[in-house]
Amino acid sequence: MDKEQIWQAVLGEIEIGLSRVNFITWFKDTFISSFENNKVVIGVPSEFVKKWLENKFYKIIKASLEKITGEKINEIYYQVEFRKTEPNKNISASKEIKIEKEEVVRPVEAPTINRFGLNAKYLFDNFIVGKANELAHAACRAVINNPGKVYNPLFIYGGVGLGKTHLLQAVGNELSRFTNKILYTTSENFTNNYVQAVKTGQGKDFKSLYRNVDLLLVDDVQFMGGKDGTQEEFFHTFNELHQGNKQIVMTSDRPPKSIPAIENRLISRFESGMVVDVGKPDIETKMAILEKKAVERGYLFDREILVYVANNIQNNIRELEGALNKIVAYHEFNNAAPSVKSVKEILSDLTLESRSKSISPKDIIDIVAKFYNLSSKEIVSNSRKKELVTPRQIAIYLIREELNTSYPTIGNELGGRDHTTAMHAYNKIAEEKQENERLNQELNSIKQLFYSSIY
Repeated sequence: MDKEQIWQAVLGEIEIGLSRVNFITWFKDTFISSFENNKVVIGVPSEFVKKWLENKFYKIIKASLEKITGEKINEIYYQVEFRKTEPNKNISASKEIKIEKEEVVRPVEAPTINRFGLNAKYLFDNFIVGKANELAHAACRAVINNPGKVYNPLFIYGGVGLGKTHLLQAVGNELSRFTNKILYTTSENFTNNYVQAVKTGQGKDFKSLYRNVDLLLVDDVQFMGGKDGTQEEFFHTFNELHQGNKQIVMTSDRPPKSIPAIENRLISRFESGMVVDVGKPDIETKMAILEKKAVERGYLFDREILVYVANNIQNNIRELEGALNKIVAYHEFNNAAPSVKSVKEILSDLTLESRSKSISPKDIIDIVAKFYNLSSKEIVSNSRKKELVTPRQIAIYLIREELNTSYPTIGNELGGRDHTTAMHAYNKIAEEKQENERLNQELNSIKQLFYSSIY
């Protein structure tokens, strides 16, 4: 047998004792680089795979090689390299394979969107459950076991990048095994489809699309606020599905009562089933997420690196994954093993401390205004309208709390107000948040937006 045949036989032996995921993760793109004098050099795609194979699979690889070749294997080495074949030519068994010491740039596979509009990667199997999301996870599982009858509707809310869409689509992917009448949409798409149906006189087709389903999944329902026609149509769609015991699952960045300009009749329906929140993950959950994402990509990190990243990326899972991607890309490009020192340098612009320095009082005012569907001019105006007072006080509170800005400066930023006004607003919100869970949730959601890439 030549090297290629030997290695394929060895992989066949190894695959028997491993799960499919583990096998692909650690042995994809590996090969025998050289085999001379009972010494084997195995080519691997990255330093991370090299380290893992050396530490975890040395014995099984050695045993498999000896079984297949019938020879005593004295030494096994691993080196980062890849084999390059000439295009459009078949390599014969006797032809030498060219080896170049370069890093392989592997294309990232595009997410697979199925016929229901669901992303195939959003599954319960790869959702990390922690204290901040265990209730939401359990509620989704209950819906799967008894759709349309338990927790209908299910309303999931929480800040940016905390896993709401993952849970929402996981419900759809799980139930797609039992029904093909599933529809996933965003509130924006619902609005656009409704407007288009009105313009073209295709109202019946629109109703047929949204009401002839067993499961309706709607992302970001907070964007229905202020859209009267959309709310009217969704109200009737909701009623028809609910009365037919068809399951409805929705997500939002805030609880129903906190959605600006939403009709009371919709709020009452959103709250008629089960309302659950997903919060920011704790350190243990973040480390579990990092570890799982790293393994999925074929990498192994020292625990102290995971601890550092988990402690310093504070806001959401999406940002956590972005930090991991940045670390992997840097070390792949430089063909270097990661260390806490290198990771600190790479993430210097992503840590909470460094990013808070780049936020100004004006940024906070803009984000608070956007959160409450207001303009920044309204926030800093002299108007005493009820719908403006609380957002204005929240902006004052957050500027003081997050940036430690002086009260006179805050007053100037908020339309030239006196420093005593700013002090009163801060104290009012600080006191009220102790007993008002809804206010706490809104504050947390706004703070997450400070560091979101969306803004």
